[in-house]
Amino acid sequence: MFSKDNDRYSRQIRFGPIGAGGQQRFDQARVLVIGVGALGSASSEMLARAGVGFLRLVDRDFVDWSNLQRQSLYCERDVKEGLPKAIAAANRLREINSNITIDPVVADVLPTNIGELAQDMDLIVDGTDHFDIRFLINDISIVLGVPWVFGGCLGAEGQVMTIVPGETPCLRCWMPDGPPMQTDTCDSVGVIGPIVQLVASLQVAEVMKVLVDAREAICGGLQAFSLWDSRFRQISGANLRDGKNCLACDQKSFEWLYGEKFTSATKLCGRNSVQISPGIARQLDLGRLADTLKAAHSVTHNAYLLRVTVDTLRVTAFADGRAIIEGTEDVAQARTLYTRLFG
Repeated sequence: MFSKDNDRYSRQIRFGPIGAGGQQRFDQARVLVIGVGALGSASSEMLARAGVGFLRLVDRDFVDWSNLQRQSLYCERDVKEGLPKAIAAANRLREINSNITIDPVVADVLPTNIGELAQDMDLIVDGTDHFDIRFLINDISIVLGVPWVFGGCLGAEGQVMTIVPGETPCLRCWMPDGPPMQTDTCDSVGVIGPIVQLVASLQVAEVMKVLVDAREAICGGLQAFSLWDSRFRQISGANLRDGKNCLACDQKSFEWLYGEKFTSATKLCGRNSVQISPGIARQLDLGRLADTLKAAHSVTHNAYLLRVTVDTLRVTAFADGRAIIEGTEDVAQARTLYTRLFG
């Protein structure tokens, strides 16, 4: 006779490589999901349904109308209420599985906070669309010895890779010169929902393998695929560790973690927007700030964010000092407006 929980996970438990022991490991696992946009919302839902006991969801953004096409956790109500993604995702996941712990964090992931966010985690899932964050994850993964699962998608193409410090090549092994130059973005070539679900599914499968310690089943290379052309391939990374001269793995040069290569201004994919991070720890009193700004501008705010319209630009400010300036991709213009409003 199954208990109530075992009945919930009965089909998963009956899968031999997981079994009852693997399900217990899921229940005890602590997983950090960085970014709960397209990939992060899909992967966190699968992890919640699988019974992963503790999920920390970190995201800097709020739910937008353009998200609903591919970000499966969100609905129109979340847009209308102006909810941050981490909060909206947590609300939904608690409805899906009330027996697990969801820890939503509305914040940008920075060199100054990633150590605290990743501390005591068993694994990190990449749900971001920014290579600065991925190299930062790679650095903290090596420092803490925490595995992470890379994922990316654009158009109808996707990639997945599992990185286990000391066992598989890290992201810096694959890209020794740092992030690649990107000419295409989701703004220019778009992205379809099925590729999101495929990448997230493969990421979660890799997470499961790591959590049940099925090391022989983990894919040590890069999985790449194009749904539109029905092309799937796997690229082995075995030879990348031959020289053992990786800047991160071997030389312990963590340039993103120490802030040497980390940027504090980011253009947001497909949003005609720039995010400004203050670079130092600060807190905004949103209520007081709203009272100050409403004399000259159109202002709305809730417990999580403040929105102010200045000419053709809309600024969304968060309590941790970040702001998203919509209506421009000019970083200098965005920085100037940020300073003008928030000092």
